[in-house]
Amino acid sequence: MTERLRGPVVLLGLLILLGNNPRPALAQRDAPVPDPDPEIERSSFEVADGYEVNLFAGDPLLAKPIQMNFDSRGRLWVASSEVYPQIEPGQVANDKILILEDKDGDGAADSTTVFADGLLIPTAVAPGDGGAYVANSTEMLFLKDTDGDGKADERQVMLSGFGTEDTHHIIHTFRWATDGRLYFNQSTYIHSTVETPWGPRYLGGGGIWQFRPSSRRLEVFSRGLINPWGHAIDAFGQSFATDGAGGEGINWMIPGASYAWTPGEKRIVAGLNPGSPKHCGLEILSGRHLPEEMQGVLVTHDFRAHRVCRFELSDDGAGYASRELPELIKTRHPAFRPVDVVMGPDGAIYVADWYNPIIQHGEVDFRDPRRDHTHGRIWRITAKGRPLVDRPRLAERNVEQLLDSLKAPEGWTRRFAGQRLKEMGAGAVLPALGAWVAALDATDANIERHRLEALWLHQALDVPAPELLRSLLGSSDFRVRAAAVRVVPDWAERTTEIDWIAALDRCVNDESARVRLEAVRALASFRSVRAFETALGALAHPLDRFLDHALWLTCRDLQDAWLPALQAGTLPAITEPGALAFALGAAGSPEVVGPLLDALESGRIDGKERRIEVLRIVAGLADAEQLGRALRWSLTAVEPEARVAALDALIAGGGARGVAPSGDLGALAEAASSEHPTLREGALRVARAWPLESMRGLLKERAAGGSTPEAERLLAIESIGRLGGEDAVAALSDLVGGGDVTPSARTTAVVNLAALDPSRAAAPAVELLADADHGKDAALVFGAFLGRKGGSEALAGAL
Repeated sequence: MTERLRGPVVLLGLLILLGNNPRPALAQRDAPVPDPDPEIERSSFEVADGYEVNLFAGDPLLAKPIQMNFDSRGRLWVASSEVYPQIEPGQVANDKILILEDKDGDGAADSTTVFADGLLIPTAVAPGDGGAYVANSTEMLFLKDTDGDGKADERQVMLSGFGTEDTHHIIHTFRWATDGRLYFNQSTYIHSTVETPWGPRYLGGGGIWQFRPSSRRLEVFSRGLINPWGHAIDAFGQSFATDGAGGEGINWMIPGASYAWTPGEKRIVAGLNPGSPKHCGLEILSGRHLPEEMQGVLVTHDFRAHRVCRFELSDDGAGYASRELPELIKTRHPAFRPVDVVMGPDGAIYVADWYNPIIQHGEVDFRDPRRDHTHGRIWRITAKGRPLVDRPRLAERNVEQLLDSLKAPEGWTRRFAGQRLKEMGAGAVLPALGAWVAALDATDANIERHRLEALWLHQALDVPAPELLRSLLGSSDFRVRAAAVRVVPDWAERTTEIDWIAALDRCVNDESARVRLEAVRALASFRSVRAFETALGALAHPLDRFLDHALWLTCRDLQDAWLPALQAGTLPAITEPGALAFALGAAGSPEVVGPLLDALESGRIDGKERRIEVLRIVAGLADAEQLGRALRWSLTAVEPEARVAALDALIAGGGARGVAPSGDLGALAEAASSEHPTLREGALRVARAWPLESMRGLLKERAAGGSTPEAERLLAIESIGRLGGEDAVAALSDLVGGGDVTPSARTTAVVNLAALDPSRAAAPAVELLADADHGKDAALVFGAFLGRKGGSEALAGAL
């Protein structure tokens, strides 16, 4: 026996032990240090046909660019850090905010100004409001130059309390949005508690914040994503994000929704490109310099594979579909690390290159000498043979000229014209804005988008325009209607002369699924039973995955309004089939279990799929008595052909909670002895999921009986193992000895006995391993012993 075992057993044991003790990651151990000449790097680029790349700025003009944004004067602001990933003990923090300027318009920076220094790993900068907002570890700072020398001499802490558990997860990616707010991200290892004039705000894990500097109101826009280092907003106010540690490609961001790795969240919104590599940075292309096929294309970076990637969006129900296009740039240069991308005032695409052969924290030492701390580049991508855009001098334009700039084909010009107008203030802008809207050409194909720009400018100035908003809710362009709906929560409390819930009721029934989704999410802000009833109207229309999630979120957000009304018997009758069950499932509170069971037992939940979903929800929240009630209903009231699916739904919802059904479980024993094989197996799966003492005798009988079908016998053996106790040890010991026991049943018995009593299982395990027919099961046997205290010693002794 020893000779037969020695080769395969020892080899397999070593493989398993190595599998439990993996070696450190070696992905970058041999990473080469390249020649830092920018021209060598540029010459390595494989650039898409029709495009070319030039160096806009490189060392020594800048080092280690992390994030960048232009200002309304066309200057490029860059957050840079030479101490990243961690400052050395005793080292003086001296990271910088830089301003790069191309004064002669030749596509290359002429000068660098150090706007601010003495910072510690600044990860974002957004010029605006006469200065710049900067992410500086735990704080958001506002830095301002008051004497005109180009350097900040005034420093104000706008917000503090952001987490710093991991320096590549701290707050980052500052972007101004159409609503006048500053949006920024944090990543999954960060836990932030921020005091604001509006109360404390919390975000544990990844997400996107939104901040209005004028009022210092801070809110969470979305939750989740592992390391979201990209955020861009399209021409109709829709947000998209990329994840530097996720695998979902482009993510469409629904207000208030949760995405991958949201702590404690049961439901998330999946990305648009599942299986995609990690991506960093994001920009949406537009403007006359680029050809038509590039309009609306999303550019992001596969920083690990040294690529500048492109994605194309298309409408998909309430949301979007995304398709990857050929790269703009790809290279084998080991230090090309594109991390951010923005469009410039000339219509070109600007790429921040972190330039480092070493990335990440854990793969190599923080102090590895190959970590580059001195280089960095900004690359500029242009379309061959196409004229650049005349750089708009927005800082020199008056109000009327800036308003006309809101019509520009370039998203850059529209965004920064709006930013400049916001900074001028309502008193200077609103009189001219009203005249500008009135003078818009009704025959202009883009008039609805121009009117939307006016609405956003009102929003940025924080001055409601309720009639303009109501008008745009009826726009002929569904994208404008969707964008207008998102403004309603901002103004509802200050414009009570309009019944906004009634207006949103029409939007909930809009022909466009995206408008319906935006309306459902907007209703969550009203915190009333009426808003809840209105949102449920969306169930009268088909639900895709996006709209289903949005309605689920809103029902959950509004549960403090409608759940007490339901419990008090004052909730108005909801006639839409399945609507109440949908809402109860969304609530996620144990208080909904009773009403859900009542609805099941009274037949008020229509359709097999809906009943199965309700059972899954119940199982995830019910106590032992309620779980027994649900189990009895599944075995007696459900049509026979659906009972197995009902049982599996209960297991899926509650099998790992440690709460077992109680009460009369005779129906389960009857099902386990049914003449229908699939129902017998379903009942035994329930017994395996929940150790039920009342089933012990039947399980022992089914496990021992040679005539028991193999699948059922294995389930019975596993269920006995879950029950545990001396009785289980004795029953399993009888089975491991062989006799009228199939090889699979014997293996299953050994594995389960090893989990209860390794010393009793060791000798039968060795006998089992000696049998050539059991070679394929050796990994299971070894795993059972290695995962149990004393198991390795018991097995080694028996060997």
